[in-house]
Amino acid sequence: MSERMAASVPSTASTASTTSTALLTDRYELTMVQAALADGTASRQCVFEVFTRRLPAGRRYGVVAGTGRVLESLPHFRFTDTELEFLRSGKVVNEQTLDFLADYRFTGDIYGYAEGEVFLPGSPLLVVEASFAEGVLLETLVLSILNYDSAVASAASRMTSAAGSRPCLEMGGRRAHEQAAPAAARAAVVAGFAGTSNLEAGRRWGLDTIGTAAHSFTLLHDDETSAFEAQVASLGAETTLLVDTYDIAEGVRRAIAAAGTELDSVRLDSGDLAQVAREVREQLDSLGAAGTKIVVSSDLDEYAIASLAVAPVDSYGVGTSVVTGSGAPTCGMVYKLVLREGADGSMEPVQKASASKASVGGRKSAARRLDPSGRASEELVVAGAPPDWQPEGAHLRPLLVPLVRDGMVEPGTTGPEGVRRAAARHAASRAELSPYSRRLSAGDPAIPTAHTQVR
Repeated sequence: MSERMAASVPSTASTASTTSTALLTDRYELTMVQAALADGTASRQCVFEVFTRRLPAGRRYGVVAGTGRVLESLPHFRFTDTELEFLRSGKVVNEQTLDFLADYRFTGDIYGYAEGEVFLPGSPLLVVEASFAEGVLLETLVLSILNYDSAVASAASRMTSAAGSRPCLEMGGRRAHEQAAPAAARAAVVAGFAGTSNLEAGRRWGLDTIGTAAHSFTLLHDDETSAFEAQVASLGAETTLLVDTYDIAEGVRRAIAAAGTELDSVRLDSGDLAQVAREVREQLDSLGAAGTKIVVSSDLDEYAIASLAVAPVDSYGVGTSVVTGSGAPTCGMVYKLVLREGADGSMEPVQKASASKASVGGRKSAARRLDPSGRASEELVVAGAPPDWQPEGAHLRPLLVPLVRDGMVEPGTTGPEGVRRAAARHAASRAELSPYSRRLSAGDPAIPTAHTQVR
């Protein structure tokens, strides 16, 4: 087998579940295939495109995330006997369609923005080239993954941008669906988070995991001193002690008494964090624990993180806000047919004309224009260009990369390596934006988008 991963063979690059993903879809995807098989159009070659018409209110850019999870799911998009029997017993589709689904394998091509890339309205984020039947079946799976993961990553990027050099730690699993929690952790790391409390995310994608003790551990013991001594005895002075179960100042004193001045960190989870952090920093320094760090949590979002910029805080633990997209839980991405084979065999652009939901027909590619200093100044969407189009002229960076070719997943896009690459791409992509474009205040998209035709 080639280095690329066959979409018909389970991936060894990922430790994600091998359960079939074929029913993570909407019924009408299958009924469309049934009708297309009946009238002979199912095999027509088509191009589908994923994009969003607008950014959430107040946002200046989005972040592509979840691409690796889509590619990890693709080999498992199989209709096994279990799925086929469910469809047959429910009379969802007819026997002709069941026979087609039993042999379904994606054999087409997929291009897209590299995971971690910044995106803007109208960006051709994912391009799927296949027969109608092969391509349309992926619509719901692709959108459900990209919409959620990109929403989390877009929020996480605002948080890591506000945090500057201070690490952000994801700890929101208990505020998400149990199956969404690992995905949220992965998306947050793509956007710059340093680690996650979610062990399943750590197992699947090699993410750094963090966490020591909650208030319940302190409350379990007869007193705070006993709790701290037990934690340090078990985990060593490299641990983090949660000091706000009772009186914070007394908690800090007991923490240093239990662990010594080599205690790694204390965590604050309540109160006026800016004021409390200043008081705790002064107390730690006075106790000779100048190297003990301060971790803060308690319903943080990007605005709270920004407000703590001048406080003596060393890292931020973020939960609810990051796993819910900080008020924007979806990116509004859509999956539209933009090019299809006609009855005469020629490829014809198609587009939706509905009011406020129009699409732009035809195959597209994209590049980002950079000024001589490397700062992004324009998004260029090029109609009529193949996805692997290479722009001519200086300071244009092509944005679409191959993800699947002839049904084979490109190496380096899945598993732990895929996350590492995505995080690096996001750091580089965001660094191209001006500081003004990364501000949290509402405004226009970070850079304008221009449209042109291929020459």
